[in-house]
Amino acid sequence: MKKIIQSIMLTAAGLCVAGLVGCASMSKTGVVKKAPFGKIPDGAPVEIYTLRNYAGMEARIMTYGGTVVSLKVPDKNGKLGDVVLGFDNLAEYRTNSPYFGALIGRYGNRIAKGKFSLDGHEYTLAVNNGSNSLHGGLKGFDKVVWKAEPVNTAYGPGLQLTYLSKDGEEGYPGNLSVTADYVVTENNELIVQFTAKTDQDTVCNLTHHSYFNLSGKGDVLDDVVQIDADKFTPTDSTQIPTGELRPVAGTPFDFRQPMPIGARIKDDNEQLKIAEGYDHNFVLNKMPGEFGRAATVYDPASGREMEVWTTAPGVQFYTGNFLDGTIKGKGGHIYHQYDAFCFEPQGFPDSPNHPKFPSTELKPGEIYKNTIIYKFSARRKEPELHP
Repeated sequence: MKKIIQSIMLTAAGLCVAGLVGCASMSKTGVVKKAPFGKIPDGAPVEIYTLRNYAGMEARIMTYGGTVVSLKVPDKNGKLGDVVLGFDNLAEYRTNSPYFGALIGRYGNRIAKGKFSLDGHEYTLAVNNGSNSLHGGLKGFDKVVWKAEPVNTAYGPGLQLTYLSKDGEEGYPGNLSVTADYVVTENNELIVQFTAKTDQDTVCNLTHHSYFNLSGKGDVLDDVVQIDADKFTPTDSTQIPTGELRPVAGTPFDFRQPMPIGARIKDDNEQLKIAEGYDHNFVLNKMPGEFGRAATVYDPASGREMEVWTTAPGVQFYTGNFLDGTIKGKGGHIYHQYDAFCFEPQGFPDSPNHPKFPSTELKPGEIYKNTIIYKFSARRKEPELHP
């Protein structure tokens, strides 16, 4: 798989491009469809693209926030079901979304007090999470309309999104040119690949923020998780890392062996109390930039299993702690605490203020890259020959 991902060139010659509303672009690897999905207040149109492979897996992605609106994958009986939380319309995503399915930037996760120094200059960011800056600020990449180009690749139907974040946007330095590529493969994988370049020294930490529920309903406390991490980064009371890389051994954060999410989520543990569950960065057992597995999740009810692979050095594991029953989602469904989990592969939170963390600095001439794969499969139901 590593060789396959490294060879993906979504901008290479020979890709099939579809550009008309309502049209379908087809190849031996699947279908890309395009349709309108409303407008934002300034009149800019928002589009939604459907990527479907021939096995039936389907991702619907809108240009507002690069958001995965739905993701349908088969269960143990081969039945397709939507495994991500979200809304039925654009208006709800604009006014009521806790980053459902969105692309996150310029900086995923938190930066302490909205400040960092680079090249001897202190930068001040928008503060939108208590005293801290979260997920890019007041208008992060989740709240902009991306330019889209549907493509078909040798690996499956794809969508290429681009955005220019101008110098000074949300307080960040440099003009940052960002590309986010989505591909649905014939192996039932959703690939999300970020690349970015800048004309000035800056920081960059891009990730994807789908809220997953592999059963499609109810809480996720019975889902069995394994995380390939020997350490995690504990936080202070405002969820900013202390700088420590703490061993998971002997703590509720030890997911080196498969463990149900709910087994220890209510333990008398200071870190769990701060976040009301899991909302922590795990230090992956690999070198930064190396492509490898981050986590695996198995849902006993549906039989669905999801693997997370990435080049990022860390992964934020979040268990929907702040879903409080006030959000009405798809089909009028009310979302409650622990009704979803997120795996957000990324650089460590607040890295610009922690020199010992893997660097998230990006300089002119360099290319930022973060490749993420969410790979789905199902453990087939045993046939009942003699019921």
